[in-house]
Amino acid sequence: MIKFHSFLFLFSFIIFNSINAQNTIGIKGTVLDINTQLPLELATVYFMNVKDSTVLELSNTDKNGEFIFNTKKYEKPFYLKVNYMGYQTFIEEQKGLFESKDFGKIYLLQNVNTLEDVIITTAPPIRIKKDTLEFNAQSFKVRPDANVEIMLKQLPGFEVDNDGKITVNGKEVTQFLVNGKAFFDKDGAMALKNLPADIINKVQVSDFKTKKEELSKQDSTSDYSSINLTIDEKKNKGYFGKFLAGYGTDDHYESSAIVNFFKGKQKISVLASSNNINATGFSMDEVFDNMSGGRNSRGGRNTGSGKGITQSNLIGVNYSDDWTKKLLASSSYNFNDSSTKNESKSSQTSFLPTGNILTESGSKTKNDNTGNKANFELEYNINPKTRLVVSPKLNQSRSNNSSDSSSFSKDENGQSLNESASNSNNENSNTNFSNSINFNKAFERKARNVSLVFNNNNSKTDSNGFNLSKTIFYQNTKPNDERNQNSSNDNSYNSYSADIEYTEPITDSLRIRFGSDFDWNSEKNDHKTYNFDTSTQMYSDLNGSLSNYTTSRKNSISPKVGISFEKNKFTVNLNSSTTIIDYDNHSFYLNTNTDLNKKYVLPYARFQLRYKFERSKFITFKYDYSNSLPTPTQLMPVLNLSNPLNTIIGNPNLNPSEKNTANINFRNYDFRTRSGYSLYINGDYSNNEVVATSVYDADGARNTTYVNISGTYSASIGANWNQTIKREAHVFRYGLGLSGNYSFDKGYTNAVLFNARAIGITPRAYLSYDYGELLTIVPAYSLSYNETKYENSSRAASSNVVHRINLQTTSYWPKNWIFGNDFGYTYNSKISNDFKKDFYLWNTSLSYGFFDKKMYLKIKVYDILNQNQSVTRTISATSIRDEENTVLKRYAMFSVSYKLGNFMKKERGSRGRDREED
Repeated sequence: MIKFHSFLFLFSFIIFNSINAQNTIGIKGTVLDINTQLPLELATVYFMNVKDSTVLELSNTDKNGEFIFNTKKYEKPFYLKVNYMGYQTFIEEQKGLFESKDFGKIYLLQNVNTLEDVIITTAPPIRIKKDTLEFNAQSFKVRPDANVEIMLKQLPGFEVDNDGKITVNGKEVTQFLVNGKAFFDKDGAMALKNLPADIINKVQVSDFKTKKEELSKQDSTSDYSSINLTIDEKKNKGYFGKFLAGYGTDDHYESSAIVNFFKGKQKISVLASSNNINATGFSMDEVFDNMSGGRNSRGGRNTGSGKGITQSNLIGVNYSDDWTKKLLASSSYNFNDSSTKNESKSSQTSFLPTGNILTESGSKTKNDNTGNKANFELEYNINPKTRLVVSPKLNQSRSNNSSDSSSFSKDENGQSLNESASNSNNENSNTNFSNSINFNKAFERKARNVSLVFNNNNSKTDSNGFNLSKTIFYQNTKPNDERNQNSSNDNSYNSYSADIEYTEPITDSLRIRFGSDFDWNSEKNDHKTYNFDTSTQMYSDLNGSLSNYTTSRKNSISPKVGISFEKNKFTVNLNSSTTIIDYDNHSFYLNTNTDLNKKYVLPYARFQLRYKFERSKFITFKYDYSNSLPTPTQLMPVLNLSNPLNTIIGNPNLNPSEKNTANINFRNYDFRTRSGYSLYINGDYSNNEVVATSVYDADGARNTTYVNISGTYSASIGANWNQTIKREAHVFRYGLGLSGNYSFDKGYTNAVLFNARAIGITPRAYLSYDYGELLTIVPAYSLSYNETKYENSSRAASSNVVHRINLQTTSYWPKNWIFGNDFGYTYNSKISNDFKKDFYLWNTSLSYGFFDKKMYLKIKVYDILNQNQSVTRTISATSIRDEENTVLKRYAMFSVSYKLGNFMKKERGSRGRDREED
């Protein structure tokens, strides 16, 4: 049946394209500067309906100024428009288009900087502004109730996958801004699902820059993109919002609200949510509401990657305003409260040279967390060439965690080694304050500037816990371990850093940077454990072997120099520094002071080469050489006896780890064909890598320390390709992806050196079909294969194969109805027989809109087949672990949502229309 449906779908697809091919015609032409006769690359060429100004087709010119694309026949009048930054828009009305046509040479005239004879015209759908790609959102039609995420799917070059990850021309977007400022969280992704598309005026895409790069006007060194959403000035005064409430079977519930107030530059947003369906953040998916994991997204908590069922509450406020022309402010505050319950079981095989150890374990946990987060950013433009940005953050959290766990270990012959059971409860409180100060001073000469970046991070953590446990040893004469203890921990961490850098332009293409980084870090940890005294019935007997006082201090200075070269399409960045480190560690344990003072001189280098063939076609090569120090725990020769099955002691003779990293990244996207692909290759090679090494005794208990290992390496390779075909109301988006990795690892077990070679391959394919605003169908498939081969181990190899199939459908017909389905199938071939190998997850939603779609009544069913599960297999160089955790099972929910909004129209001047921006 599946094969027949697949054949039918493929046959229908071929017939559809054959029919449309007969109705398709070719368009081409060349865009030139009228004075120089030179071609204009990346000019925007588009057809616009005369009647309603709808964009019918669009394309961009190549480096020769040529545009070529296929379109359908048009029998109604339309405008041919050509737009290029700094030039007057070319407009030519066509009565219709009935056959292929060559428009020949189209000449553009540069704009004259005068306020007289202002030409009024409609903004083009796409515009190139230096390093920014700008889309006129009003040129791309979406449903009236669509959010920003749905709108982005309509823009050329944009791809939104099942996890909500957005790429533009093959580059992943990691930052979303609203009018240039963050919207709640750091990356601003909350704006995608919670802002309506019809208030957005422009979508601006640029390379992601750090605050330092932004202020100093340096070129971006990132391979990621940033999106800025600008709000339509006509709707920049008013409010809009959405409210949701739902209740279902087994007392499941959800509720959320978001209200946004806009008044010129001032924006205030308030949100709140409460649910017990694992929606720990804030999301309003148009089909599944807070049931975001219902979309089978691989990052969702309901898909097998999460642990437990969470009840959460959230309140947040976001504020931004331009207090004066020079002083800009933005801030946000979030309060969250959550409680997660989980029941898990696991089966682990640990590899030893002489035989394997099999461990079965289980636990019941409950984690309660309460947190407050406050962020603030103040930008002060002292003068046109001097800017100061201050960004303090304050986080406070409290948690109460309880656990009831047990484990049993045996050898390959079934002989019992050890058994343990414990009951624990722990309370934690943490306060963290961090701040970032960015100062930049530019000079008269272009690219000459001085930058100062100061960061601090101060945190204090207090914890207090009780532990009741018993560990039984079967194969040795040592006594069993029984504990009834109270432990407290007082930890403080303080970090300060300063980055001073001066940039001097040697030529227009060459810049040199020099400066220095300063870092000061200190940490204190005071851990005390008290045994229960039966005579006093109090925890008053100090256990010296489980108590310890440690301090760590690390100060460094890093002189640095850098060179940037940008010529034509080449960009080269070279940075080098030498870090001089003073590293002091101290411990007071069992009435003995231990001091470990070391000094290091460590080099660092980074090289980046980028070549842009075209705006959306480039190749990047990066190389990093770095060193990292062992942690105080890895260095200090002090016993850690907190786990009766694993005694840990540091190694003071460890050397710093040395790492070489190189990667090549190639991306190519063609606006005209709406297709693109990307390739990447990454490689790491490490010397003196710090790894844990264990020696097992006859009872399966470990004694662990740390050693340096050299000659380990890893490599990964991947490729992605996607294509978009648009025929009238039909839009096909499809793509293929392939990623692979290989690693060579080393380590010690029972003093025997082992090697592990691991390989992983993950192919995937997806298809998205849209029929206008009525229907969306999105099937996807991925396979993940992992295999590890061992040397000097009792096991030769381990492998695992996971298949994932997903089908999403959303129907907006009949009018006012929305019917959504999400069907997923997961098959884990190598999971142990104690766990179910496969499961189906099918979720559905049906809603009806009232009052011009302002109110929706909705019924949703999660996990219709009642098969959802969370089973994972983890393969490492020393073990295989299968684990199952609690997940949400089948429930139904009825909900009602309501949208409101009111925008005051912008007062218009005597002209009654706006001038197009250049």
